[in-house]
Amino acid sequence: MEYKTYHQGLPYLDRLDYVSMMVQEQGFSLAVEKNLSTTIPARAQYIRVLFCELTRILNHLMAITTHAMDVGALTPFLWAFEEREKLMEFYERVSGARMHAAYIRPGGISFDIPMGLLNDIFVFISQFGDRLNEIEELLTSNRIWRQRLEGVALVSAVEARAWGLTGVLARGSGINSDLRIVEPYEIYKSLSFAAPIATRGDCFGRYFLRMEEMRESVKIVNQVINLIPSGPIKVDNQKIAVPSKLQFRQSMEAMIHHFCFQSSGYKVPAAETYTAVEAPKGEFGVFLVSTGSSTPYRVKIKAPGFLHLQALDFMVQGHLIADVVTTIGTQDIVFGEVDR
Repeated sequence: MEYKTYHQGLPYLDRLDYVSMMVQEQGFSLAVEKNLSTTIPARAQYIRVLFCELTRILNHLMAITTHAMDVGALTPFLWAFEEREKLMEFYERVSGARMHAAYIRPGGISFDIPMGLLNDIFVFISQFGDRLNEIEELLTSNRIWRQRLEGVALVSAVEARAWGLTGVLARGSGINSDLRIVEPYEIYKSLSFAAPIATRGDCFGRYFLRMEEMRESVKIVNQVINLIPSGPIKVDNQKIAVPSKLQFRQSMEAMIHHFCFQSSGYKVPAAETYTAVEAPKGEFGVFLVSTGSSTPYRVKIKAPGFLHLQALDFMVQGHLIADVVTTIGTQDIVFGEVDR
């Protein structure tokens, strides 16, 4: 990323945790915007939060049901992937891509949401609670599921802090660490939602947390649909936000901005920032150093999975080899963000 312009480096973020794509785009975009000292329009912030919460649901559906499949339950996996298909269709309708969207960009978002999409998202969240109930009916009271998860990979609050655990792994040990509430960004401060916390510190408690987080994400999505304002989706600065095709076909100035943007990018003032967002797996942070050029001097990424994986040996101490599979499932590891 340090050899590419800010615009060219953005798609790399989609390929880290390739189950939580737009949340990572958001983290990088917020870091660049902080160094640019710019604020994006309200509509763009609402759309960002909308798709980040849909991404959270997308991630947790994968995490819970592949965890269940590892333990021996196949049916929830099939049900969840039907719902994931609907969510990935929403991705495709706004960005043209099912996974690597490059939709959330410094300065706003790439395109406005198409007509009818909000209605379709509302229909989805209206029935999604029933799908969660069906998954819970299969798992929560299932004797095998409980025996494989309860009391496994116990982590206390002190141990979670010592190992640098964030997200569900921290909240599963009783730590209130949700950055959307503790250090709110975008429009989260104006929304009403809770960050579920468990105190048992085992795999079963973390399963419950992910189920509850999906329900809270549904609440957030519902509020965003009702509150989203009209207006622009990019900052009013064509050096940062690339002009639309319509604009550069009608304006010579817009064409010049478009050419400069695509060929050499935009310059970011000399500054240094660490910006973190609450990704589905935990705290996703971007340390960015800009020097006034069109490429970053330094970009360092703090991926939650990298810190969680180092705790694997500690979490499986005293357990059976079969419990290692359960522990990896509860950590929700994606090696794209671990290896980078």
